[in-house]
Order: sequence, then structure tokens, then C-alpha cells
Amino acid sequence: MFFFLVRNNKNKVVTVDNMKVKIQIWDTAGQERFRSVTHAYYRDAQALLLLYDITRKSSFDNIRAWLTEIYEYAQKDVVIMLLGNKSDMAAERVITHEEGEKLAKEYGVPFMETSAKTGVNVELAFHAIARELKHRNIQQPHEPKFKIHDYIESQKQKSNCCGGLM
Repeated sequence: MFFFLVRNNKNKVVTVDNMKVKIQIWDTAGQERFRSVTHAYYRDAQALLLLYDITRKSSFDNIRAWLTEIYEYAQKDVVIMLLGNKSDMAAERVITHEEGEKLAKEYGVPFMETSAKTGVNVELAFHAIARELKHRNIQQPHEPKFKIHDYIESQKQKSNCCGGLM
């Protein structure tokens, strides 16, 4: 079982290579009042999805503080992904895609933009994280290492050319 810190407190099952992966999802909504309890979640989390709202600069500006806490309290090998949410609201955008990519590169984490409203890239984010964790848990010494960045890019290219993944 994998733990994520994202939206809605619920369970989700993702199938990776015919293997069902159960994901427990915990949401703090980035709110300061939850900051004190997130330290406990960090310790047990195997993966964290950090979301910011592309239409709110303060949401993006808080990401560095969240990452600092994650590096302080989470497991050293925790998988982190940065997601710019509300990609369906391009007209209200205040954070560019490039700014999101730059921040993700600075911290060495995968990045993509999503839309919880339309579902764009939401399943891809879950599948990429689940696939990364599955490969970490079963990787044999002679197998090539799974590369989450490459996986995300290949899936986004497939969705652009072949009618969509989501």
C-alpha cells in the first residue's frame, strides 16, 4: 500500500502491469492549519503529490515551504511529483507552465499540469507514481531502472497524438 498526500481522503486502486496497487489519499489542501499534522503523514508516505493552483501565485509560492518540510520529515526515498492544477483555467493563469517546470527541475522532481475538473493528466499522475513505486519494490539488480520523467513524457506524447489517455 502506498500513501499519498493529495486531494480527498479516500482510497484509489491503480492497476500497473496487471498488478493492483491500493493508494491511500490524504488531503491537507495546503492549508496552514494542517501543517502540524502533516509531519506525521510525511513519515509514512512513500509518495507525495504537491499541487498548486496555476491561478493563485500564493499557492505556487508555498511550494518551496512544503518541499522544505518534506525533505525534513519524510523518508529519504519518498517520491515527489509537482502538479500545477486548474490547467482548464488558462485565461486566469498567473503561473506559467515554464515556471512550474523550472521549480520542478530545481528540486529534481517530475512535473505536469493537471485539471481536477476535466481530469487532464490526473490518471497519468497516479499511474506514474504507482509505476515508480512498483518498480522500486520489485526491481531486480539486472533490470533497467524505471525513469518516471521519461514515462510521463512518453505518455503525454501518446495522449497528444493518439486521442488521449485520460
